[in-house]
Order: sequence, then structure tokens, then C-alpha cells
Amino acid sequence: MATNKKILSRGIRILTLALPLLFLGPIIINSAFKNEKHPLYYFVLVFGICVCLFSMYLIYKGINTLLKSLFDTNEK
Repeated sequence: MATNKKILSRGIRILTLALPLLFLGPIIINSAFKNEKHPLYYFVLVFGICVCLFSMYLIYKGINTLLKSLFDTNEK
């Protein structure tokens, strides 16, 4: 069984993109809750939630890609 290094590097790249978003999303949400009187409160809150959801999607996609590179048996 051989590891497909091209797909493995793509999975690692996806996970490294998700890492800063993991921290950025809760920071944005916390900033929104600190400024509830601001007129852009709902926009910032929704944006923070979207960043968190996108981060979770990237983690799923990255782990899925890593597993595909390790266990996929379709050799060409």
C-alpha cells in the first residue's frame, strides 16, 4: 500500500487553511457579543458564525482528503 503524496499534501494544505479560521471565528463572535448596541451587530455575528461553519467544513474536507490519500486503493 502506497501513500499518494500529491493528495496528502493537498489535505494538509486544506487543514492548515482551517487552523487560523478555527481561532478567528470565535474571536469575531466574541467581538460581536461585546458590541450588541452597534448597528452592525447582526452582520458581524452572522459573519463569525459563517467563518466557524466554513472552518468546520474545511476540517471535514481536509481529514477526508487525508484518509483518501492513505487508504484509497485505486492504483493507476
